Amino acid sequence: MRALGERARAAARVLARAETAAKDAALLAMSAAIERNRAMLLAENRKDLEAGARQGLDAAMLDRLELNDARLASMAEGLRQIAALPDPVGEISDLKYRPSGIQVGRMRVPLGVIGIIYESRPNVTADAAGLCLKSGNACILRGGSEAIHSNRAVAECIQEGLKQAGLPADAVLVVETTDRAAVGELVRMKGHVDVIVPRGGKGLIERISGEATVPVIKHLHGVCHVYIDERADLEKAARVAFNAKCQRYGTCNTMETLLVHHAVAEQILPMLGRMYREQGVELRVCERTRAILGDAKPATEEDWYTEYLAPILSIRIVDDLDQAIDHIAQYGSQHTDSIVTEDITRARRFLREVDSSSVMVNASTRFADGFEYGLGAEIGISTDKIHARGPVGLEGLTSQKFVVLGDGHVRS
Repeated sequence: MRALGERARAAARVLARAETAAKDAALLAMSAAIERNRAMLLAENRKDLEAGARQGLDAAMLDRLELNDARLASMAEGLRQIAALPDPVGEISDLKYRPSGIQVGRMRVPLGVIGIIYESRPNVTADAAGLCLKSGNACILRGGSEAIHSNRAVAECIQEGLKQAGLPADAVLVVETTDRAAVGELVRMKGHVDVIVPRGGKGLIERISGEATVPVIKHLHGVCHVYIDERADLEKAARVAFNAKCQRYGTCNTMETLLVHHAVAEQILPMLGRMYREQGVELRVCERTRAILGDAKPATEEDWYTEYLAPILSIRIVDDLDQAIDHIAQYGSQHTDSIVTEDITRARRFLREVDSSSVMVNASTRFADGFEYGLGAEIGISTDKIHARGPVGLEGLTSQKFVVLGDGHVRS
């Protein structure tokens, strides 16, 4: 692991001065390699899926592990979008003259070497490599053992793209071992690694946060809410609340708790209840909701805190906007929360007072990712409040340093 760190550090110095054209050429070559090697990627992914099924991985994990034509196309398109984005490296902002005559500004610079530890999703291999490359960073990728064949196959396409563009192959290094000790070493490699980004389940992220001596960009879990206000357009509300839960179950921006104003509960909950049940969604509800829906399972206190990542939904009727905001503050994870309302004053209050990394009005929580935000792809979502918050794209993978321009100026 130390040797990998030294190789990555050397590559990072090369990338920090690489021309935008070379980085973009590598990204486009990576994208083309993924499309060209579609059959090989699917075959290698099939090995992981079959092994995962034998090991008893749950449905949400297998869903995150799977590659298909649509996901491969999305990976390739994500790399092309990153290539099309402005290069943040070297950008100087806020350049101002000081009374002394010097000019002071800020230059955006790479972080250096980024260690990425992730589970299941093989697309992270391509997304992370692409974002790190465009932002001038080298990266060390350590995927889960359940995706080892898929990650190696995607890494081959990445290496092919780097070579075609004349950039160092060590710019993207994949940890080949599945030994868990490698993770413990990676998160303590100060001097070799500048930041760690964990992507996976709550257990993985808790472990990384507890063991790391290197700074970590993370979100622990995604307990996301949709609140249907009494002044909501109920047709919009049903569409948003259904999509937020059922468009995909195993993602961190999927709604886990639906909050409904009591004044519209009897109008909208029977309709939503039918829609969810038709999709096989298990409902766990408060007593007021149970009086409307009948045979739904009573929610426990633990349910309000739970990220299900499965076809299970908690529902609670609230008295007003204040109670909805209080519920989110108590049980939420500061990831993504949405209000459905036609009242602009309430919408603005929700935007201002809900302390999450993404806050939405009349939109599904499923939009909370880098691709939908125009970042091309994301390396993860941060619910921290320092450096990067929300989907972490190119700017989140850079820092700023002060630059001073003078002409022989000396301090008096």
